[in-house]
Amino acid sequence: MRWRLTISYGAMVFTSAAILLVLLYIIVGNSIDGAWIPLDTSRVDPYDAAIIEAKWQAARELTVSSAREALLQSSIMSLVGVGIFSLIIGYFVADRALRPVAKMTATARKLSESTLAHQRIDLQGPNDELKELADTFDDMLTRLNVAFDTQRRFVANASHELRTPLTINRTVLEIALGDPVASEDLKTLGRTLLEVNARNEKLIEGLLLLARSERELAVRKPIDIRDVAQTAVEQVTPFADEHGVTITTELKSAGTVGDPVLLERCVSNLLENAVKYNLPDNGKVWIRTGMVDGALVVQVANTGQHVPAYEVNSLFEPFRRLHADRVESAKGAGLGLSIVRAVVQAHGGNVAAVPRDGGGLVVTIRLPGR
Repeated sequence: MRWRLTISYGAMVFTSAAILLVLLYIIVGNSIDGAWIPLDTSRVDPYDAAIIEAKWQAARELTVSSAREALLQSSIMSLVGVGIFSLIIGYFVADRALRPVAKMTATARKLSESTLAHQRIDLQGPNDELKELADTFDDMLTRLNVAFDTQRRFVANASHELRTPLTINRTVLEIALGDPVASEDLKTLGRTLLEVNARNEKLIEGLLLLARSERELAVRKPIDIRDVAQTAVEQVTPFADEHGVTITTELKSAGTVGDPVLLERCVSNLLENAVKYNLPDNGKVWIRTGMVDGALVVQVANTGQHVPAYEVNSLFEPFRRLHADRVESAKGAGLGLSIVRAVVQAHGGNVAAVPRDGGGLVVTIRLPGR
């Protein structure tokens, strides 16, 4: 757009200068020709008068032609200079005119659900079309923020409301299972219902955590990611032992600022997913932390089935699992990586996953260093 405007400005100036040159060419010739004083040959012999008149006419034509040629040569050089100068001026004029658009583009790129509450263009200047566009964009961001906040509040409130009946169900089932006169069929049914209830409780907890992590951080503390990762490893190790998975750690100190509970849950989710979706026998999980190029990095890799590259990004969507839809829930609700992404974005970082050679995934988290 900048170059199109530059060429447009330059072409308009060049065309205007060319038209002015043509007009000057015509005006100068006509002015000289019109101002030429005729000779008085009444007192001269007619033969001599004809010769003098012819020479006088030739001198007039030569003068007009010479003036026009000199004007044309100097004007062409000036026209080339004006064309180059108009391109330079046009570029700076276009750059200045498009600066508000560049600001709007930069703001749009930085926006996420976590920054809608405070990030605005707030364009200053005269009330022209660009300011009207920026103000309209700001109003749209405000409406989007209200919509996202309403959605998050609804999820959080609904999750809280659903906790109570699930807790009551669990209590009633545990009492029923503890009854010594209960039949074996009743106990089998009770244990099945307890498993379903536990899964629903875990789903509700995941929704609550997801809604909380998508809000702006309320807690910001200095954190050493090595301590966070070590705590997460200790929590997941019993679960890994049950599944026959070995966790290998390479934890180096790296500081950041954020919510320690959310970051701990984030790393725990990565480890739990790495254990769940692993090989049935002799599975392995690797976790590394440290600083790379000034950014805090947490990397979790695991063995497991081959993951197609085109499936990787969809794994971060809620209720999505590899080669499974939402109702196939043997291994979880499909919120683990969604929570990871929400927590990382709330801390101003990014998360990426790539298929691992030989099967499994390599998930890398990058956060701003302290």
